Amino acid sequence: MGPLSESHARGATDQPLIEQTIGAFFDAMVERVPEREALVVLHQRRRYTYRELQTESRRLASALLGLGLKAGDRVGIWSHNNAEWVLMQIATARAGLVLVNINPAYRTAEVEYALNKVDCQALVTMPSFKTSDYIGMLRELAPEWAHAQPGTLQSERLPHLKHAIWIDEAGQGEDVPGFRRFSDLMRSGDPADPRLDVVAKLLTARDPINIQFTSGTTGFPKGATLTHRNILNNGFFIGEAMKLSEADRLCIPVPLYHCFGMVLGNLACLTHGACIVYPNDAFEPLSVLQAVQQEKCTGLHGVPTMFIAELDHPRFAEFDLSTLRTGIMAGSPCPIEVMKRVQAEMHMGEVTIAYGMTETSPVSCQSSTDTPLDKRVSTVGLVQPHLEVKIIEPDSGRTVPVGERGELCTRGYSVMQGYWDDPARTAEAIDAEGWMHTGDLAIMDDEGYVNIVGRIKDMVIRGGENVYPREIEEFLYRHPQVQDVQVVGVPDQKYGEELCAWIIAKPGQVLGEDDIRAFCKGQIAHYKVPRYIRFVDAFPMTVTGKIQKFRIREAMKEELGLAEAHTA
Repeated sequence: MGPLSESHARGATDQPLIEQTIGAFFDAMVERVPEREALVVLHQRRRYTYRELQTESRRLASALLGLGLKAGDRVGIWSHNNAEWVLMQIATARAGLVLVNINPAYRTAEVEYALNKVDCQALVTMPSFKTSDYIGMLRELAPEWAHAQPGTLQSERLPHLKHAIWIDEAGQGEDVPGFRRFSDLMRSGDPADPRLDVVAKLLTARDPINIQFTSGTTGFPKGATLTHRNILNNGFFIGEAMKLSEADRLCIPVPLYHCFGMVLGNLACLTHGACIVYPNDAFEPLSVLQAVQQEKCTGLHGVPTMFIAELDHPRFAEFDLSTLRTGIMAGSPCPIEVMKRVQAEMHMGEVTIAYGMTETSPVSCQSSTDTPLDKRVSTVGLVQPHLEVKIIEPDSGRTVPVGERGELCTRGYSVMQGYWDDPARTAEAIDAEGWMHTGDLAIMDDEGYVNIVGRIKDMVIRGGENVYPREIEEFLYRHPQVQDVQVVGVPDQKYGEELCAWIIAKPGQVLGEDDIRAFCKGQIAHYKVPRYIRFVDAFPMTVTGKIQKFRIREAMKEELGLAEAHTA
């Protein structure tokens, strides 16, 4: 293929798409590698071979059908990472149930909205985690359950929810009125239940099986609805880019309720006969380093802030990470300096970068293990197989020439069915030709490599100059005493917007505003030098490690007493 002139690229099609359901594909993999280890959950001290995972997922699918649930019904899971989560992922797909991923950071109003938006009939929840009392929140929403029998739940605020199941450690802990124990639910199922094979014959790869809520920075979360075909193929091609095989063991410290854990982690492994390793229920850097050494992991996933926390852990040098080869960094743009350290100090010479969004299952672009180093650290790679990407001028919709920035759009098997019960917002996101409009600004080179340069909403216009925060962040990361940095625009009466940088200094380093300004002087244009510089210990983040720039902006507006500049 010659060099591109237009920013429009198509992925390879030499490997056909998988047209099976997750259950059928998984069962075929079990026959190939029955005794291979499939799942290791260190904090629960549990291990499963592929055959054992098949048996237990069939037992759970049988138990869910035994509750009276039918294909197409929605079942929620509200939990951090554990064996029950992945069992639910496989079992619901087997039974044709739609698994609804609920963010463990949600509080009562958010969980009430999510459960009711999709008419959840059953919910599996962890009882509590740190300061979150999940059972307590549900009892607050549904006090009527205190006098109800499991399976007959009725409440005014959660009218559709009939079954609440809490994840117990095999009979430990006191019973909870109205709730069923997960261990009891498992005991009620039968792996040989003939209904499972009857249901399997009725399912198709295009049936919806997963709803993931995506929160914009405004408005209620939207329920992106994904099919077997969406996420099974995406997981497979992600694993292909990492060159996964049954010899690989992937450490997954990213959350399962998010596509990163569930698709780039679980499904990338399960489609290649590889082993899933959960170091802990939630991210904690020391347990990741311990898991990689103990389990001889060959791959490790994470968002950039996780890799930074691992690299900068005081005990980092104690651990043997030499088995590592690959993994994925995704979730937010990766600082080039961090990428270089991950390759050099963590032995991840074949680390890949993935880019995507929940609505596209999620990955649309990814570098591969043999992408040239300069491209691997400066781009998100090439379009994935069987997908198309193009970069358009947001106003006119015309495809821009290579090298010009515009909005990235994706089309192909990975695009969601739509937002659950929300045709208006679906139509805003997916155009009449099937293109998903991402809201991300990108540039494509003449080889098809894509570079994400910001969000359309993040772009700062200072005195008529377009400023892209990502460019300034990359520059400031080069400062030897800077550990992490985020740049946002804040209102300004004179220029419309001014730049503000929040900086986390490396441990033990003392940095001042003048040091940063001196570092910028003569290196970047004066209008790109942040007017406001603040040193902080942490950034406001979602549970998935996405940095919430809008909250940085709000905090600065409040601190500085700034009002939005009025533009004509």
